[in-house]
Amino acid sequence: MAVTGLKIVTPSTPYEAKGLLKSAVREDNAVIYLYHKALIFGGIKGGIPEEEYTIPLGKADVKREGSEVTIVATEPMVHRALAAAAKLEEKGIGIEVVDPRTLVPLDKQAILDSVKKTGKIVIMTEEPKTGSAAGEIASIVAEEGFDLLDTPIRRLCALDTPLPFSPVLEKAWIPDEEDLIKAVAEIT
Repeated sequence: MAVTGLKIVTPSTPYEAKGLLKSAVREDNAVIYLYHKALIFGGIKGGIPEEEYTIPLGKADVKREGSEVTIVATEPMVHRALAAAAKLEEKGIGIEVVDPRTLVPLDKQAILDSVKKTGKIVIMTEEPKTGSAAGEIASIVAEEGFDLLDTPIRRLCALDTPLPFSPVLEKAWIPDEEDLIKAVAEIT
């Protein structure tokens, strides 16, 4: 995110993967297109229209409306956040899930608008916490929306270790729905 002039795309659905790829190809500046293996190997499914469409770079998508806690999540963490939000809704907690879709340019306004509505934010990414996109998003909220916050910003990221090779250890390394539910419980 620190390389000036470089755009970063992070789709969370097959629909977005196509639309954002078309926008990235048409972009005049350099673009890094980061797609998660779950989009290719069938872990994340969804319809892809055959007709032409693009998704603008720098435009976040509010995947779920809510009024009590904002969850900003990227790539497959969006799906974990939506699953956790469904469970939390049963407990009467309204979760808003915001998917930035691109890290650069980042739709700061969509994130700040959501935090203005909820007063609370948890940022969930599948990367080690140190040096993460979650840290950059947290700093933006702290600098530009501190007065909107009712509670401290929470980051829910992978452990600050290399990605384990073992599937069992990888599962423990990456935050899941239950980790998010605990994080939300700590700030509500």
